[in-house]
Amino acid sequence: MNGKRMKLCVIDDIKSVADMITTRIPWEEHGIEAAGSALDGDEGLELVLRVEPDIVLSDIRMPRMDGLEMTSRILAVLPHCKVIILSAYTDFAYAQQAIRLGAFDFVKKPFSVKEITDIVLKARDARLEEMQERAHVQAMEQKMRDSLPVLRQEYFHLLMHHSTDIPSAARWEFLQLDLEPRNFAVLIAEIDHLSEKYRDMPVQEMELVRFSLQNIMEETVAGFTKGIIFRESMNRYVVVINCRDDAEALTVAEACCVNIATYTKFTISIGTGLYAAGVGELPRSYTQALKALSYHFYTGGNGALGFGALTREREPVPEAFSAREQDLLFALRSGNKDKCIPLLEGMLDSLTAGAGVLPAPEYVESLCCELASKLFRVLLELFPHDQLPTFEARLETIKSAGPVSFQRLRELLLEFAREGCERVEGSRRLESRRIILEAMSYIRSHLHLDLSLEHCARQFNFSPGYFSNLFKKESGMSFQHFVIQEKMEKAKAMLLSDHQVQEIARELGYEHRRYFSEVFKKYTGHTPSEFREANL
Repeated sequence: MNGKRMKLCVIDDIKSVADMITTRIPWEEHGIEAAGSALDGDEGLELVLRVEPDIVLSDIRMPRMDGLEMTSRILAVLPHCKVIILSAYTDFAYAQQAIRLGAFDFVKKPFSVKEITDIVLKARDARLEEMQERAHVQAMEQKMRDSLPVLRQEYFHLLMHHSTDIPSAARWEFLQLDLEPRNFAVLIAEIDHLSEKYRDMPVQEMELVRFSLQNIMEETVAGFTKGIIFRESMNRYVVVINCRDDAEALTVAEACCVNIATYTKFTISIGTGLYAAGVGELPRSYTQALKALSYHFYTGGNGALGFGALTREREPVPEAFSAREQDLLFALRSGNKDKCIPLLEGMLDSLTAGAGVLPAPEYVESLCCELASKLFRVLLELFPHDQLPTFEARLETIKSAGPVSFQRLRELLLEFAREGCERVEGSRRLESRRIILEAMSYIRSHLHLDLSLEHCARQFNFSPGYFSNLFKKESGMSFQHFVIQEKMEKAKAMLLSDHQVQEIARELGYEHRRYFSEVFKKYTGHTPSEFREANL
């Protein structure tokens, strides 16, 4: 129990209970000191604040302050304190509430000496475990502060960016470098998706994470060869190892990736440079490692890539992009999502299709940003700029995405195109609805005419077939049915206003009274005269 003696306070308004717990159990044998007892809530809180115990046993029902309030007030000041509630069976709901407030556990009355002893020892062990975990964290923090002195990191940063002669043995020894001054390879490791997934992690916690990952890599490298690791940025490490060839460097890198993924919730991507015989070749190996790392743009991370596999590059065929580009923009302009999305997917697939090494990531990023700008310009042709703040923000996200994966860039582009099509289609639906509402208004205002489909379609510059389909789609009924409905409803109103049938027929565009009467009876089931008689 690492020599730490826990303090215990007992609070119960029955003195015999408090005395029994504090005196009848040999707490000293368990590394616990009975630090005092109290008979009511106020007195108990004062005792706890004065003694600052590790464990408190408290009755839930007491005068002056009940166990619930006292639990809340204790934990507000001493969050590490383990509060154990003593409750009768009838107070079980209160005990549960105390647990929700942060109490450690509860014991139902009546209880035995063994039950009390067991629960207190359980609390003691929990408290000890917390203290040990805290001590472990503090030890890691201290190790973090003591590791990788600034001078060592600055020296290797200089070696990565400036070619130099063989270093002086005095400086190598002064920095206590566990590394031979020859036969190197440079590895550059990057924490995957750090800014995307963990931006809200507290700074101190993130610092511990970075230290832990570095520690795992150091132990992994040590299992193969000598090496040194230093941080280059928030999520990037530079690893310099002694090795015999490129294959050995890639093996070490792959082992680092596997161990990080196995022992943490994080993953890393590593690029490896080619073998460097001496210190003067380190900048070349560093640049190669950086280039290899950039190709994780295609993999999404959690792996190692060697520069040797990238020595033969091919240029992507721009025609594979441009040949479909106009069709893509037209599909967006028409709001045809079913055509637009497959076209865009095919264009993006063409960037990574074919034999040979994948194109340079920066080239693909440039193409994707340019395509996103063209998609946005199509929307600007259709909508005022002030109606597109969401799409402008999405465009900026794509342009400023930084070192994201090709998969993520693909998702952003597809999302932009999908929502763009939906916006265009939605606007067209609103426009279609507006036109048909205008058509309905026109029909109601011109019931005295012979309202044919061709006549009305001409008023709105549509072909009869297109107008008929659009009218049915937006109104839910055929054009002819709507015209008859409006005329017959007006005829009903005129009949009830004592207009003559001949007058009504003429008003509604019917040349012959008899034909009007036939249409009216078919619509209402009554002749005009029968309808008037039935409703007056």
